[in-house]
Amino acid sequence: MIVTARPATAEDVPQLVAFYRDLEKEQLALRPLWDVAEGLREPIADSFHALIGRTDVRLVIGELDGVPLGFALTTLDDMLPQAQGAQVATIRLIFTEPEARGVGIGHAMATDSLDHFTERGVRFFDARVSPGHRNAKNFFEAHGFSARLIVMHHDASDD
Repeated sequence: MIVTARPATAEDVPQLVAFYRDLEKEQLALRPLWDVAEGLREPIADSFHALIGRTDVRLVIGELDGVPLGFALTTLDDMLPQAQGAQVATIRLIFTEPEARGVGIGHAMATDSLDHFTERGVRFFDARVSPGHRNAKNFFEAHGFSARLIVMHHDASDD
């Protein structure tokens, strides 16, 4: 088995959309606002097309023996001015088909993204993990991440 991660291209957009919709279902079970607060802007295909080729984005496809089985989206953002020009790369989305989890596809995609931005001088990395998604938390902890922020939410219509 050969596990690889490669930059996504415009030809990958239909597959990216399919992966995204599966991720969306998974995330909505954990966070009801995910699709309107954390996901991508609709139409999703247009969002992916706009991300491909940007220098402040790493969008990769994870493959097993040349078969696409996941994707990861990492974005680069400036930190506050007092950080003296430092930037933070955030793994915003990462998804592997459930039947292909545990064979290294997620690892290949995360490593590709970290290496890509480290080579550009970035030393700070974040990853978004939904509350209750223990497997994702374990995955990122195994890659050296630790929690630095918990976002609390309240819906006033529930009062």
